[in-house]
Amino acid sequence: MLSLVEAPESDFDASAAAVTNPIQHPNEHRGDMPVYDRSAPDNPRVTEFDGGIEWLAHPDETGQRASHLLNGAGGPWLLDPLDIPDLDERIDAVGDLAGIAVLSNYHARDADAIAARHDLPVTVPPWLDRAADRVDASVERATTLGDSGVELTRYNPLPGYDEAIASRERNGTLYVPDALGTAPFYTVGDERLACYGILRIRPPRELFAPFVPNRILVGHGTGVFTDATAALQDALDGARRRLPTAIYRHGPTQLRGLFSALGR
Repeated sequence: MLSLVEAPESDFDASAAAVTNPIQHPNEHRGDMPVYDRSAPDNPRVTEFDGGIEWLAHPDETGQRASHLLNGAGGPWLLDPLDIPDLDERIDAVGDLAGIAVLSNYHARDADAIAARHDLPVTVPPWLDRAADRVDASVERATTLGDSGVELTRYNPLPGYDEAIASRERNGTLYVPDALGTAPFYTVGDERLACYGILRIRPPRELFAPFVPNRILVGHGTGVFTDATAALQDALDGARRRLPTAIYRHGPTQLRGLFSALGR
């Protein structure tokens, strides 16, 4: 098993890795593009993978908010969903919707509207009070997602920062709402996956030590479906070393994104 706790900061040769995040590079992003596009989506980017669906409602926004559907024994679950025009048809093609989960304090997104259409509560972990306060639908508190096999782990490295890491051991799926991402304002150089901004100072090695994922889904950017554990290792190993470059390239954009998220 690959240890993610004691590995030193080292270089990772990404030259042999498949490009699984085609819209994450180049790392430069245009200052005139909104970090988060609040308009109704009209051209979402949807990708199906073994066991689920990933979509970027506004693929051209800098923040590249990603949403996911995961198949489960009791029906599909939506994670941090943004609404898109044909979402209900895509859900119906998989099965009756089992649940909707909000897994970051800043990802209430469109959970309310979707829950109302499907007559479902919104599942929020017990520690995400800010998210629960921003959901008008009925809220259920839980640390697992029904019969899906998905378990939730708390991550709260800073005051006011809270999220839930979702993992399903049986197929090696890992979902990280904010701490890791592939969107342009996360990554530098050859990174396929990166720690968010200030988290690079103390990368969350212990948090991710138990996981050897086959795929990593993120709340910002496209998922990593090839050599996922190696990408995770590299994100943790190089986090501090690449911090100055990340601040130089992405600091102002991350601040704009933070203020935009706090306003929701």
